[in-house]
Amino acid sequence: MRSATGVPGTTAVTLNSLVRLGRTRRASGPARRLPLPEDMAVPLGCDAVAVPADYGPLLLPRLPRVGCVFADRAEWWWIVPSDSDMALDWPEPARYAPGALVPDTPILPGLIHRPHDTMPYTPPIPLYLTLCRITGTPPTWSRPISA
Repeated sequence: MRSATGVPGTTAVTLNSLVRLGRTRRASGPARRLPLPEDMAVPLGCDAVAVPADYGPLLLPRLPRVGCVFADRAEWWWIVPSDSDMALDWPEPARYAPGALVPDTPILPGLIHRPHDTMPYTPPIPLYLTLCRITGTPPTWSRPISA
């Protein structure tokens, strides 16, 4: 039987596989997944964007839809579809968490907002643009290109 590469005994590695591997390797140290409510559907996978707790109340009323949001004293964690960091440089001090993995702490952040439906996602583009506005960071696509 031939493999996807057409050469017996070899396997093709897709660009998506390489990107996922790179993202997984960046996550260092022990971590735990944010516990979504059991009745939530995650057809697009699940990542999270962490922002300092002071930013949370500023973001919440500016978003057209808010999915599951977790919080502790230091940060608010917004659930977004997997790969919502593709082609986006999330503005500092936001942190992108592939797999919705948070640093291992004695107590995981608690769920502070749950949508009325079964989709846990906050749309990533409105979240990204609102974070850019709050932090005074131009969106990735509007920055000058240097040669």
